[in-house]
Amino acid sequence: MTDTTALEERIAHLTRTVEELSDIVARQETDLLLAKRRLAMLMEREAEREYASSNDIPLADQRPPHW
Repeated sequence: MTDTTALEERIAHLTRTVEELSDIVARQETDLLLAKRRLAMLMEREAEREYASSNDIPLADQRPPHW
């Protein structure tokens, strides 16, 4: 096996690894965007529930006691 062949094999393996990692990162980006959307929906739903359950200002909109 010549040095060139060994280098070509290493490059092929590294290229395949980079492509696999790229696919994984793309999938994780999709999952992360979905999780962010779901979290925003849950936060909005909880804020609406908190507002509906009391006549006070929602906790998230109140000033801290030290102000």
